[in-house]
Amino acid sequence: MADFIETSNTKASTREFTDSINDLTVFQSVITSLIADNPFECTSYYQSGVETDGIEKSKEYYNAKFIFEDNDAKTVGTLSVKCPTVAAYNAAVTAVLADTDLAAAIGGDCIHSSEKDTFSCTLKCHDPNSEIYYLTLTKDKARLTSYQDEAIRTKVETWADGVTALL
Repeated sequence: MADFIETSNTKASTREFTDSINDLTVFQSVITSLIADNPFECTSYYQSGVETDGIEKSKEYYNAKFIFEDNDAKTVGTLSVKCPTVAAYNAAVTAVLADTDLAAAIGGDCIHSSEKDTFSCTLKCHDPNSEIYYLTLTKDKARLTSYQDEAIRTKVETWADGVTALL
């Protein structure tokens, strides 16, 4: 029987934040700044004949959490809405809070529990050494995956040290 033989050795690292990023505007500004400023000096590359940016969003989601309370402030229902973009998240929050038929059907007033919301954005990064790695940011941590060169982790760590929200 043939054995599996290691062909590569990729690494993963995680940084837990001291405080969660509960403000979506702050979370989004970290992502936007990272893509615009390119502190990792990522380079564009060609994939399937198409030029790809050095840093790009690979996947993202934003979960809005709601509770429904009766007149005695007792929770009578919950709702979670998973959205693919910040714009969809904002629209969903507005729509759910305005949906009086839904609130009546559940039997309580709808309250957005923003402290229970979750956010996640994975960035695909192309290092100048040609490695492709991923950086996933959530409310509570940053996770760097699929890298081999320790210089990549050092660059990401140096960047994160300079971003107050990621400490």
